[in-house]
Amino acid sequence: MAADKQNDAKVSLMEENKENLPDGGLGLEILQIIKESQQQHGLRHGDYQRYRGYCSRRLRRLRKTLGFKMGNRHKFVGKKVTVEMLSDNRYLLLVLMEAERAWSYAMQLKQEANTEPRKRFHLLSRLRKAAKHSEKLEKLCESPRVDAKTKLEAQAYTAYLTGMVEFELQEWKQAMEAFNKCKTIYEKLASAFTEDLAVLYRQRVDEISPNIRYCAYNIGDQNAINDLMQMRLTGGGGGMMAEKLEALITQARTKQAATMSEVEWRGRTVPVKIDKARVFLLGLADNEAAIAQAANEETKEHLYETLLAECRDTIQAVKEELKTEAKQRERSSDGDTGKVSNLQYLHSYLTYIKLCTLVKRNESMAHTLQAKLKEPEADESKRGPRPQDLIRLYDIILQSLAELSTLQGLEDDHTFQKEVSLKTLVYKAYRCFFIAQSYVLVKKWSEALVLYERVLKYAKEVQSKAKSLNNSLKDLPDVQELIAEVNAEKYSLQAAAILDTDEIVEVPQQLVKDNTPLCDHLETFRFDPSLVGKQPSLVQFPPDFQPIPCKPLFFDLALNHVAFPPLDDKVEQKGKGGLTGYIKGIFGFGS
Repeated sequence: MAADKQNDAKVSLMEENKENLPDGGLGLEILQIIKESQQQHGLRHGDYQRYRGYCSRRLRRLRKTLGFKMGNRHKFVGKKVTVEMLSDNRYLLLVLMEAERAWSYAMQLKQEANTEPRKRFHLLSRLRKAAKHSEKLEKLCESPRVDAKTKLEAQAYTAYLTGMVEFELQEWKQAMEAFNKCKTIYEKLASAFTEDLAVLYRQRVDEISPNIRYCAYNIGDQNAINDLMQMRLTGGGGGMMAEKLEALITQARTKQAATMSEVEWRGRTVPVKIDKARVFLLGLADNEAAIAQAANEETKEHLYETLLAECRDTIQAVKEELKTEAKQRERSSDGDTGKVSNLQYLHSYLTYIKLCTLVKRNESMAHTLQAKLKEPEADESKRGPRPQDLIRLYDIILQSLAELSTLQGLEDDHTFQKEVSLKTLVYKAYRCFFIAQSYVLVKKWSEALVLYERVLKYAKEVQSKAKSLNNSLKDLPDVQELIAEVNAEKYSLQAAAILDTDEIVEVPQQLVKDNTPLCDHLETFRFDPSLVGKQPSLVQFPPDFQPIPCKPLFFDLALNHVAFPPLDDKVEQKGKGGLTGYIKGIFGFGS
């Protein structure tokens, strides 16, 4: 209650201080007030009763603030807001909250009418009451005291509630006209104002678009059914349209199913006599196409759940027929018990679709978790995904594949069994990879290394078997990427094991006392805790002096062009002494 009063005071202050348009009239952001109130008071979770209580409390506070009381505790005196009272925009807000209270009560009754059909009459009464209050608001806004923007919003709000009344009454033409009027006004407002308000207007246009297409279909526009199917498959058409869209699409598929008589799977043609199975098989391609085109993971998850629910219902219907068939076989002794019947084969086909859908859904969830695992954690207080979560998903996938291999009618299909065996190896490799990563987190290096080797064994086995089954690898994860990732993780694992303090303490001290820098023994490995300290010995600094060849300061380029003077007169001439001179030279007399 205190929070409601605080929010009400903030909104009232915002409305009083809001800048008006140039004509100086009163202004009220009708759609913005409605959306903020709905999101803050229950409609985020579909709780219309809580929102109705909020509207009642806010009406009481507004009447008390404005002095607009309806008598006292002993006697009720009805009052109406008139044009002459419009000195404050809170009088307009008073009428708006009355319309919202009636509308929220109608939506609450709509939820309860699923189990209590008599409440539909009360629902229509409250919707008419809401439309009546909106018409009153529109008439008040026609006063010259109210600005042009508020007049347009009031007209759009009235058209919206009027369209909802006509929609519930199945007056399709009147409902379509009202919704189109509402859509036109909001589109014009979206193009004329700021981006913040334009987002609200576009959201309202998106909300009423399925209603318009549904009205067009009921009027006679057969092309609208395709748009409605697309809206339903992409998660659109929520709220009051959800049930109507489901019923409409089921009806359309039922009409198409009348022409479907058989289905072919793995070389065998099986007649389909069960209507529910026909409807499901006709819609299977649409569901798979919608899943492939899903905009986000939330929408894809919703579509997977819808497809699985339809598949389970269809399998249950086939099981009932199988029980009847089994009783008939027991009565007749002529039946061939060795061959799988058509109905049993159809059951195997539907089970195959269910199990393959489960595999695809869990694989999609695994891809999402893998992407989150690689992202850095923004908030340490929140628990992020862990490898253990992925292990569970791959366990479910392997369980589904094990069930696939035991389907009746496919025991002798060797190609099918080989495909299932190949898929099992792929997902075993991924499961083993994430088990290894979970061991890395707890620093069990030996166990993780053994598991990485097992992953490589599985991956190589897949590559050797995949040569004859190339078509089966189209929908499977790429094992080559897994091999590259495992090799990288192995090196990281070895480095982490080396740097782990528990293992460094066990290293003998004599191996790490050498002060030789790391650059001098790159070829040899040894444990050295100083390398991860604050002053690692990587290189010797300053380096030792080394002799280097000295280059000349200049080159004597002129020497080749110098002419030296003759030195013949300086050279000693050898005399001709004959034999006497020769003898003197030998005995040294001439020296």
